[in-house]
Amino acid sequence: MLLGKKRKLGRKIDEINVGEKLEITETIEDKDLLLYLGLTDDNNPLYIQHDYASLTPFKKPVVPQIMLTGIVTSAVSKYLPGPGSSILKQTLSFPKPVYHYATITLNFEVTNVDSENHMVTVGIKGYDEENDTILEGEMDVCPPYAPRSITARTFDNF
Repeated sequence: MLLGKKRKLGRKIDEINVGEKLEITETIEDKDLLLYLGLTDDNNPLYIQHDYASLTPFKKPVVPQIMLTGIVTSAVSKYLPGPGSSILKQTLSFPKPVYHYATITLNFEVTNVDSENHMVTVGIKGYDEENDTILEGEMDVCPPYAPRSITARTFDNF
């Protein structure tokens, strides 16, 4: 029995080249923040309370860094390499806070293709409206594997 709808897989390792780039732009809306905070039950006052945030060096509520990480991982899952990919390792830093209603631009670049270990390395840099760096790092990603053929014995229990 197959659950869900069959989806097209992303690109296989032999279809990916060093130097490939992707750029996405996202605007952080209230609905996005509320969904994240509701799903995670994260009630950090730095994320939602203007009165508390005004007393900190940030001066106003910030976007949770893990939410930014989610935007990055979503781009890997959707576009580079795409559906069927799995993130094996990630290293991200957040040198400048992102505030509510910000528009951010994320740049991705394939920096290494390791066919032997079935892994690509993707560098990431993120910028805000002032072109200041808000995120940087890299991810080791396992691109989708070519599906195996289905035979009469594929679903047998052993």
